Amino acid sequence: MSYSKKVLDHFQCPRNVGELEDANGIGMVGNAKCGDIMQMFIKVNDDGIIEDVSFKTFGCGAAVATSSMATEMIKGKTIDEALKLTNSAVVEALEGLPPAKVHCSVLAEEAVKLAIEDYKKKKEEL
Repeated sequence: MSYSKKVLDHFQCPRNVGELEDANGIGMVGNAKCGDIMQMFIKVNDDGIIEDVSFKTFGCGAAVATSSMATEMIKGKTIDEALKLTNSAVVEALEGLPPAKVHCSVLAEEAVKLAIEDYKKKKEEL
């Protein structure tokens, strides 16, 4: 199984890692079959812009790389723009993934969408 330089870069030097203390949206997904667990944290400002984002991932290199790339792709975007993130866009930004690892990009997309759902729910409760 070979990975692109971009996948290796995001795995070896992941961006936006760790728990975001003042996150106002958190999404968590897991795949029991492969054991990957992703947690995505977003901080949305009053203008609906994702001003900060981070992740914690327990899983393979592709899971870490897709989480890292997804955070890079939604940072600075509006909620609506971030909701348009697709797993195929993540794969493309990483210059490809082996077929057996595409499910990692699906988890990254789902984690982003769950974090946004969580943010919207919390906002409605205010």
